[in-house]
Amino acid sequence: MMYLRALLYYTLLVLIVVPYWVLVMCVAPLPRIPRWKIIAGWPRLAAWLAIYVLGIRYEVRGRENIPAEPVVILSKHSSAWETLAYSGIFPPHVYVMKRELMWLPFLGWGLALFSPIFINRAERKNALRRTVEIGKERLAQGFCIMVYPEGTRIAVGKRVRYKLGGAHIAAQTGARVLPVAHNAGLLWPRNSFLKRPGKVTVVIGEPIDSAGQTPEQLMRKVEDWIEHQVEILVRPERAHAA
Repeated sequence: MMYLRALLYYTLLVLIVVPYWVLVMCVAPLPRIPRWKIIAGWPRLAAWLAIYVLGIRYEVRGRENIPAEPVVILSKHSSAWETLAYSGIFPPHVYVMKRELMWLPFLGWGLALFSPIFINRAERKNALRRTVEIGKERLAQGFCIMVYPEGTRIAVGKRVRYKLGGAHIAAQTGARVLPVAHNAGLLWPRNSFLKRPGKVTVVIGEPIDSAGQTPEQLMRKVEDWIEHQVEILVRPERAHAA
């Protein structure tokens, strides 16, 4: 049953992507924020289909912690689910992502109109400088900046050292940091075609001031909070498996 659900889900996404890409091309001349809201309809639709086709529901705890001003959002990254659902949870935001993604047919072209911060990971010094420079521009334009400090999707139960790029943006611009944890990897694992029905819990922490903190200090606070919250979220699943 899970295989059939997943097959139906991806089939629907493929059928939708080309006509939606045409719509995206039509709204390309619009200002950045209105354009973002229209383009974000596709990931919101994908998250909606995940509810009714895959049976993956979600709840958000701490939504009241999202401030009115643009912030740097630092999130756990264990699934593709969050890249879809976040468009319906957070205000307009842009991603820091590797530049190779913009070369992908349809998806990459749409991403380029999403006002992301494309970086070349092979040039680390220039990548960090470019991230901060464009990050300042995006914050001034009214966007939050979404960063996955682990750098890639990490399987549930594993841990890697958080990268400092998002903390550098916050420290250099004075923007506050919003930490986010979730357990989506339990239902929508990384690199897995099959998805399990159930409920994803997203926890949004209180904003953290970046003033007077080094990127290392800021990221240490964020990492400790996120990993503690994730441990709480996945604990019941581990107890059930045992």
